[in-house]
Amino acid sequence: MSETPEPWQWPERAWRRHVEAVRAGRRLVPQQWPGGARVAVALSFDPDHETIPLRDGETSPGRLAQGEYGARVGAGRVLELLAEHRVPATFFMPAVSALLHPAEARDYASEPHEIGVHGWIHERNTLLAREDERDLLARAMESLAEITGVRPTGIRTPSWDFSESTLDTIRELGFAYDSSLMADDEPYEIVAEGEPTGIVEIPVDWIRDDAPYFTMDRYGSVRPHTRPRDVLEIWVDEFDAAYRAGGVFQLTAHPHVIGHRSRLVVLRELLDHIRAHGDVWFATHAELADAARAEATRLDTAGATS
Repeated sequence: MSETPEPWQWPERAWRRHVEAVRAGRRLVPQQWPGGARVAVALSFDPDHETIPLRDGETSPGRLAQGEYGARVGAGRVLELLAEHRVPATFFMPAVSALLHPAEARDYASEPHEIGVHGWIHERNTLLAREDERDLLARAMESLAEITGVRPTGIRTPSWDFSESTLDTIRELGFAYDSSLMADDEPYEIVAEGEPTGIVEIPVDWIRDDAPYFTMDRYGSVRPHTRPRDVLEIWVDEFDAAYRAGGVFQLTAHPHVIGHRSRLVVLRELLDHIRAHGDVWFATHAELADAARAEATRLDTAGATS
């Protein structure tokens, strides 16, 4: 029986096949943002709540309480802060979270905000068979639509990654955009095996996520390792660079993480800093994807007439 080749033994066609399966296509940044703004700001929150321990079969009251904090305390604080600053946001919510907290899900789906799919129970989608992944995403989409009355158009995979079938499933279910990958600072079109898909990617990054800095696993090696105000400095620098470039500042946070008092101060000061710039377009991820798609149409038209 032959052993599976090591990556360093792969022929060129093998590693090229893996690299080209899902790739970043053309960058989709409009020549000018709506309202003449210089920069686009897209804030997102993932209300995972109890689904993180439930996904792993952890049902102790202590672990579930960590998630419950997000629904009981953090979510309200986040929504109040956004209302105070008149800022829309996108909330990528696992379906089980929405089923546990339906009123919260409806708040997220109400103007000026947007609700998006974030899996069924924050499952590790890269470990699922194709049919299981499709079933869970379809059930998640239908559950959010039934609870909120709004059918989501965007998805963020629970693991910020794609399985071999994720992109096909996203296209089959009719999603307009994804926000899980990290190939750029700016929106781009996803390319599959060299062919444009029409799916807009709103890229994320661990730098612009509260969880890597602040999460805690009592029995594991994960520990909070950064002062909240040090994180504020990173995020301010990220925004300032996006402002200079005329691009996008995208942020991901979690109500059960950022919603604690000493951390919400950081989010408040970040919004104060951004608000001090008058030429900012605050957008949901769906609105940002629409602007990116309009830029794709402009590029197509320009190419056809050139």
